[in-house]
Amino acid sequence: MVPPPVPQPVASVSAATGARPASERLTRSAGVVGAATLTSRILGLVRDQVQGALFATGPANDAFTLATRIPLLLRDLFAEGAMSAAFVPTFTRQMTNAGPGAAWRLGSLVVNGLVVVTGAVAIAGAVFARPLTTAFASQFAGQAPGKLELAISLTRLNMPFLVLIAVAAALMGMLNAVHRFFVPAVSPATFNVVFILSALVLTPVMTHLGLPPIMSLTVGTLVGGAAQVAVQWPSLRRAGYRHEWALNFRDPGLREVLVLMGPGIVGIAAAQINAFVNMFLATGEPGAVSALAYAFRVMYLPVGVFGVSIATAAIPSLARHAALDQTTDLRDTLSWALRMMLTWSIPATAGLMLLAPSVVEVLYERGNFHAGDARLVSGALFFYAPGIVGFSIVKVASSSFYALRDARTPVFASLVTVLTNTTLNLWLNEVMGFRGLALGAAIAANVNAGLLLVLLARRIGGLDGPRVLRTLGKVSAATVVMGLATYLVNARLGVWLPAPHLWPRALRLAGSIGAGLAALTVTAWLIGLEELHEATGRWRPRPGR
Repeated sequence: MVPPPVPQPVASVSAATGARPASERLTRSAGVVGAATLTSRILGLVRDQVQGALFATGPANDAFTLATRIPLLLRDLFAEGAMSAAFVPTFTRQMTNAGPGAAWRLGSLVVNGLVVVTGAVAIAGAVFARPLTTAFASQFAGQAPGKLELAISLTRLNMPFLVLIAVAAALMGMLNAVHRFFVPAVSPATFNVVFILSALVLTPVMTHLGLPPIMSLTVGTLVGGAAQVAVQWPSLRRAGYRHEWALNFRDPGLREVLVLMGPGIVGIAAAQINAFVNMFLATGEPGAVSALAYAFRVMYLPVGVFGVSIATAAIPSLARHAALDQTTDLRDTLSWALRMMLTWSIPATAGLMLLAPSVVEVLYERGNFHAGDARLVSGALFFYAPGIVGFSIVKVASSSFYALRDARTPVFASLVTVLTNTTLNLWLNEVMGFRGLALGAAIAANVNAGLLLVLLARRIGGLDGPRVLRTLGKVSAATVVMGLATYLVNARLGVWLPAPHLWPRALRLAGSIGAGLAALTVTAWLIGLEELHEATGRWRPRPGR
């Protein structure tokens, strides 16, 4: 269930200064990112619907999901993981302390370095695709004829995506740092549009040419990755960026990025070991790899729309406060981010857990995606959902340490999380099958978030704890009422609309969500949940407009 728009935080800059309050700037930024991200996520769901209708959770889709996952694991290392967390705060400090020229030069150095490093990794990955894929999915060989060979071929073809997504992540980081939020947030929508068109147009073409139809998704992945770079480049140039073809590893800014990346690489490498274990365990059940992928993307919708949007708006401000040693402002910004994330992620968790079967049926059950596939995906979604809070909070908590030039603490938390996740998954997979992998990931995400918050509170002298806990209590109470209303309405509509067709199911889902949101809003008003009041006040049209 997707909650209402992101509310505004408490002001940390006095209106008497004559400047726009920090709260309003953060709210505006989070709203822009949220709107753009919502567009991208909706298109992402359409992308998954098209992919599901064409390939469901069959052998070809398992092979493609694995072949895409391997470059994405490497991307986490070189692009959106350690590099991104180290680059954005460093770029912001360069912009604040040394001016735009030094910051843009650092951006060029990072982009060039990424092209060289990820290009080399992509070539190596293509050359060693067979042993790499076999290490992940040796069990594919006994599940369907040609499944493992198809996964190897797709892995080799998908490797260039690593370079494209790494450069796109660097451009996104620079745009966010200069408060250009809309274009980078909406750029994944470009990827999704290209992917959808490729799937619809090229799948029959591949069949006609005698090639595996799933190859159409690889074409969409590569062209979509290039589109993400292309759509961001003009906006970055308008912001003042002029690319320089230079690479100097002695540059102080680049060296700072590399120093911050070092511990992060250790932590992410450990996380990749955990991901390898999870992938290997999932390949033991036919359809499990695809089911986990579909479920994770549905679960990540509220994380992306609210958690990532709030974090994206807050991170440049956190880096700027850290660079200027403004601890009080940094603490206020963190308090705002945490309270907003709790306000929306807890109801989203309850909504997805209650409505998981209905959500999956309405989104995916068409074409080659049948009731059996829906049961696989909804089972994984139910157990992924409790991780929404943890996945959201980690986005801002981890980046706060990088803003403070502390890369070791997130690594420590990551290692603890990886150990927790691996231990849980080895046990839960035996007890619950692949659904246990989803539950293990959810528990580990919350462990990671809790550990980071405890360590961050010690580092900056608190996180406005009483106010955050008060918000947590009120949100939890409102969510209980919301969950009860959702359950009762969903059960009643199941009696009134029992037909196993799309529109009755969609009406039942819409009615259940509407009842839940109405109960949440009324309860929040009665108990004085100020974050929700600020949200409805912020987004209500003003008189005369």
